Parts: sequence; C-alpha cells; structure tokens
Amino acid sequence: MKGYSFYVPTRVLFGAGKLNELHEQVLPGKKALLIISRGKSVRENGSLARTEEQLKKAGAEYVIFAGIEANPLKASVEAGAAMARENGCDFIVALGGGSVMDASKAIATMATNDGDLWDYVEGGTGKGLQIKNEALPIVAITTTAGTGSEVDAYGVITNPETHEKIGFGGFECLYPVIAVVDPELMETVPPRFTAYQGFDALFHSTETYISSVANPMSDMVSLTAISYVGKYLARAVKDGKDKEARGGMAFANTMSGYAMVAGSCTSEHSLEHALSAYHQDLPHGAGLIMISVAYYAQFIEKGVSPDRFIAMAKALGKQDASCAEDFLVALKDLQDACGVGDLKMSEYGITPSEFETMAKNAMTAMGGLFAADPLPLSEKDCISIYEKSYK
Repeated sequence: MKGYSFYVPTRVLFGAGKLNELHEQVLPGKKALLIISRGKSVRENGSLARTEEQLKKAGAEYVIFAGIEANPLKASVEAGAAMARENGCDFIVALGGGSVMDASKAIATMATNDGDLWDYVEGGTGKGLQIKNEALPIVAITTTAGTGSEVDAYGVITNPETHEKIGFGGFECLYPVIAVVDPELMETVPPRFTAYQGFDALFHSTETYISSVANPMSDMVSLTAISYVGKYLARAVKDGKDKEARGGMAFANTMSGYAMVAGSCTSEHSLEHALSAYHQDLPHGAGLIMISVAYYAQFIEKGVSPDRFIAMAKALGKQDASCAEDFLVALKDLQDACGVGDLKMSEYGITPSEFETMAKNAMTAMGGLFAADPLPLSEKDCISIYEKSYK
C-alpha cells in the first residue's frame, strides 16, 4: 500500500445557504481585498451583495478588486497586489470561480513579498524562489463547480509575454483559511460553462486516479468525485435550478480539490495549459474536453491499468464496463449528454501548425505534471494527441 501526505487546513462550510453563515466565522483580518472577475455575474446574481452583507455583519471593511480574467494574467495579479497594499488590506476574500481563487493566491503572495511573481514560480522561466513573508490569509467563496481551488494551495497564472500558463503556489500559507461551498451560488451558471467547469473537476480526478502517485487516499476521493460527476453533471447542465444536481456537483468539485492535494494531476492539464496560453479566450474546461478522448486513449492503447479505466467507467455510470475502452465510451456519452461533444479547436483560432510549439511549451512550462503520468509521453506523443483532437 502506497503512503501519502494529506494536509488541508481549510474550514469548509458546505451546503445550500452556507454563505449566510460566513459572518459567524472568525475572519482572518479586519480589512479585505474582495476579489471578483471582470464579468457581471456576481453582481447580477446577488452573490456580491450577499458577500458584502456578510463582511459588514462580521465588522470587516473591504475594497473591491474587479480585475480577473477567465484565464488570470500576471498583470492582473500585480494590479490586485498593489491595490491590497495601497488600501492596507490584511486578508483576501475570493468570490468567484477557479480563476478568481487561483489569482487570489498569487495576489495574496505578492501583497506581502517583493519582486516579480515569476520569481516565485517553479517551471518554465520562473526562478522558483521561496517566499520570504507569509501571504495574506484567504477566504474562498466558490461560485462554480470546477477547480477545487477552494481547498488547495495552488493557482494557475498566465504570463502572455512568455506564453506560459503555470501552476503557482504550494506554500502552506496559501491554503484558504475558510472555504464556502454553497450550491445556491452556482444556480445561475449558464449550461455550457456548467459543463466546462464540471469536466475540469472530472479530469482533476481521472488524472489523479491513473497517475503514478495514486494512493488509497487519492483513490477514495477521486472515485467519489467521478461518481458524483457521472450522476449529476448532465442534470446540472440541463436544469441549473436542480438543487440536488448543483449540490452533487459542488461536492464533486471539492472532492476533486482533495484529490489533487492527496495525489497529482497528469500531463492532460499541461497540454491544455499550452493551448490556452497561446489562445487566451479558450476556456480551460473546453480545452480539456477537446483533448480528453485522445489523451486517455493514448494510455489505454498502451495497456495502462485497464482495471482503473474500468473502475472509472463504472463510476461514470457504465455499470456493464468490462474493458478499458468502455471508459472512452462513458466519457463520450457524458460529453454528448452535456452538449459539448463536438467542440472544435478551430473555432478558437488554433491551427495544426502550432502543435509542435505547444507540445514543447507543455513539457517545459508545466513539465512537472509529466512526471506523474502512468507512462512517459514523448513530444511526438503530445503532438499526436493534439492532432487526433483537432476539428
């Protein structure tokens, strides 16, 4: 039996209406930088107003930073950190999806440390330095079911100057102090983005389950997340007001976060990060969906852990699964049921002439995840996955 390390010092408030209990918690500071995206959703659906009310009830001051993109940029992190310093903020409240929570970890770090964000990034052109000062504490309020970022210590940031989309963090102080996972906040997410986010959660867990560092703890939470996605994602896409489905996906989301803490994603995420590093408008979940079938087929064709693929197929709902290929069938069926089975790279301006460059990018900027692959992938293999996925 493999050993594992599991440490998540985050108090999780899970369930419908749990945002209403935030003011009852001991907040980690007196003045918050309240981080939201550049979009309008948290203003229009009332999440922002509800969060502001909770902070006021708790006696906390706040200033709003509304500057985070769907794929958060290094410049936005720097702007957020500057705003936190200028306003004397002593903690962060991240209200939004994975991009907001990811960016909040980098902002929290740069609000208390000198230099450039890339000084503290490992991989690619990052210098991999340790931070000198603890980051500002974080309260994460997730409004989507996708990344599990509310319970881990990492975020993903894009540096457009170097075309690097890299995981940042891992410092103990970057685990959110409090996480609010309230399915009510997810009910207004449009169907397509519900699907993109849900598949992101799914792939965190499928990657972890087949990874070379899989262990009893990561297996337990990964399979649980996969089964909840299989049961509830299509329902949540079909009817965003389906409270049971939203709750099920919210749980899958948080479990996928635990999966990454106990184990590791694999190179599927590296390959997608290269796509969206060059094409900023590509939603992360959409990119993962595009390459997923070819990616997993690459390992199935080489005979990797057929029992694990069968187990994942059954977790997705294909109870009669008897061979590894049945996982691909279950995956395609779920994508079709969610209306995302026919996504095209070409619609985002991606061309086959970029595949070699992207493969090299994936293996350098996020090369660390390749070490968790169940079998080594070559640059040629990566190009082949892109080619087979292209539409």
